[in-house]
Amino acid sequence: MKILSGIFVLMVLSITCIGQNKPGMELPIRKALGTITLDGKLDEEDWINATVAKDFYLNFPIDTTFAPFQTEARLTYDDNNFYISFVCYDDQSPDIVQSLRRDFDYENNDNIGFVLGPYNDGINGFFFIITPKGVQMEGTVAGGGASSNSFSATWDNKWYSHVERYDDRWIAELAIPFNSFRFKSNLREWQINFIRWDRKRNLSSTWVAVPIQYDGGSFAYAGQLTWVDPPPKAKTNISFIPYVAGSASADREADPATSTSDLQAGFDAKIGITPSLNLDLTFNPDFSQVEVDRQVINLTRFEFRFPERRQFFLENSDIIDNAGFPDSRPFFTRRVGLARDSTESIRQVPIVYGARLSGSINKQWRVMALNMMTKEELSLGLPSQLYSVAAIQRNFWKQSSLSIMYVDKASLGIEKTDSLRYFNSELWKPRVNNEDTTWVLNQYNRVLTADLELLSKDNRWNGSFYASRSFDAYSSDGNNSIGGFLGYRVRNLEVGGGHTLIQKNYNAEAGFVPTSGVYPGFWNSFAFAQGTFFPKSKKIARMGPGTRIGFSGIPQDFVTDKNFGLNYNISFLNTAQVEAGYEYTYQRLTQDFNPIDGDRYIEFQEGDVYDWGSFNISYRSDQRKVFNYFVQTVLGGFYNGNLFNIAGTLNYRYQPFGSVAIQYDFNAVRLAEGYGEENLFLIGPRVDLTFTDKIFLTTFVQYNNLADNINLNARFQWRYKPASDFFVVYTENYLPQHLKTKNRALVFKLTYWLNI
Repeated sequence: MKILSGIFVLMVLSITCIGQNKPGMELPIRKALGTITLDGKLDEEDWINATVAKDFYLNFPIDTTFAPFQTEARLTYDDNNFYISFVCYDDQSPDIVQSLRRDFDYENNDNIGFVLGPYNDGINGFFFIITPKGVQMEGTVAGGGASSNSFSATWDNKWYSHVERYDDRWIAELAIPFNSFRFKSNLREWQINFIRWDRKRNLSSTWVAVPIQYDGGSFAYAGQLTWVDPPPKAKTNISFIPYVAGSASADREADPATSTSDLQAGFDAKIGITPSLNLDLTFNPDFSQVEVDRQVINLTRFEFRFPERRQFFLENSDIIDNAGFPDSRPFFTRRVGLARDSTESIRQVPIVYGARLSGSINKQWRVMALNMMTKEELSLGLPSQLYSVAAIQRNFWKQSSLSIMYVDKASLGIEKTDSLRYFNSELWKPRVNNEDTTWVLNQYNRVLTADLELLSKDNRWNGSFYASRSFDAYSSDGNNSIGGFLGYRVRNLEVGGGHTLIQKNYNAEAGFVPTSGVYPGFWNSFAFAQGTFFPKSKKIARMGPGTRIGFSGIPQDFVTDKNFGLNYNISFLNTAQVEAGYEYTYQRLTQDFNPIDGDRYIEFQEGDVYDWGSFNISYRSDQRKVFNYFVQTVLGGFYNGNLFNIAGTLNYRYQPFGSVAIQYDFNAVRLAEGYGEENLFLIGPRVDLTFTDKIFLTTFVQYNNLADNINLNARFQWRYKPASDFFVVYTENYLPQHLKTKNRALVFKLTYWLNI
């Protein structure tokens, strides 16, 4: 507290004239003359003679003074590796390191890292982070690092590190092979900034000063890494990752009950076409080690979007994932190799092969091309399908871009087969001629989309605009979707607004359009404002009011939805947060619907109008404590009745070796007589053990009474070499009443990363 008090005394005295490390500030890097040993001592001549990046500035909770505990960064390189060393001054222990698992929760661990823009385009790059316990994290940067959504930790690669803890500091040395990331060897300037997160004191600091309202990893506020000696020429970069997997499963709900076993093999490969352009290949891929989706209680009319977790789809995925708007994504990778069965459960559809070319051609141009084929799956009514995606992006100004993307989904061989075998599948579409509806087999679906992303050089202004059109065999007009957004953000205020229009025949089968099937065409207009104040307080870091408003409807018809919200949030210096608000909702239904179960209860009818108000409050405790929690509650109306909801998580850590968490969601739904009166609850205990930084065990149980199911998923992982793993995964589903098994599966998988 003495440290925080000192910081705010400086703030009160308005000492804001200190010379800051400015964006564009240069940091030279020279080639090492000797050998760098990762031992946490920094006694090599190359470290002693390296230019030091120092005088770190606070980014949070204030941004007007130096960090009270300073950091030093040094750089050098040889023909094979890019070396970084950090000296993090810190006389307080123990450090907050919650887990030994790679790709940890960034905000809840002490750490030091850096963002690197090796294309020098101000938009795309990489980040590498390490904790005082030596736990690694790496990922990609997109969109200039302008927001937290710009950073993805799903990219995985080989690099090496060593950390030593001393009484008054900890020292980290990193060696990142040049063949582990993409770069342009003919560029003599790269963008760089160093970011330290001191969770013990809830302080964030950066080498180049970044205003408090922006993320410390923003390229708009990065320095320039200047190569005194030229970077090494790129070498052949080929990685081959074969796997072998075996499984045994039993299905007690089948008639008759079945049990199967299987042994299969396949591979992934990464081929560096150029230093910044990569070809990924996969043959007979297996994703059995991917963690199961966390269940939700969905009381809305819309499909819930689960995140993509499969590694093959993730690197450089921003160019296709961010096309369109959240209401209208023309391509969603979870449409490939995953489908819903008649019980609405997610089923895997076997993938034959996949190929993806992605990366930068030069500073201005990026590309992405994807081609994947799935096998026929008669149990889901699906033939073999071919997915092809091509996207090209042109960067301009400092942090802006124009992208064009083409998506083609084709069903193979259906004209030569008995089409009735696929009846009631997604391939059958209605065609309306002279008010007579017939059903036709949809053999292909194509979507063409253009996206314009605008970001001012200081991150204050941002704009996003798109136009998309679909093509298929059953409609030729009303196939468009367009949208626009404009936002403005400064220290004390963020405002924004936008509009989306989806015509009635816009059909992106390989995309994510949650309103599809709910509205016959859709438009949405919205606006929001958020104020932020930084009081001179020893307890509060920031606080402020917010408001949002939204209208939706059917084009050239009537308004179907209205939403108004007010809220006030407070963030405390001890990391706790509280928020309270009120929301008004209006809905005019466009289809019959019951939020609980339309088979058991009376459904609201198309054309019915409902409106209600509700109050909400949430609280997140001090996340630095070994026991912490989050709770939120909603109380108010709900259609023709009422809803009380309480949800959140409880978490206990035995850091850094493990944690026990419980996710819960309780909904007391009280609708009018005959429409449903239920207590719906979801509970999900999770045990996460990190025995070492290479051996992990995660066990996850989920009980959802709305789905009438208990799911158990246990996953053991041994990272026996960098980027090489052995997995054992056990999954079982039970009937809750007597814990009777529905189905179970045991899988093992061995992968090996080989650099050629």
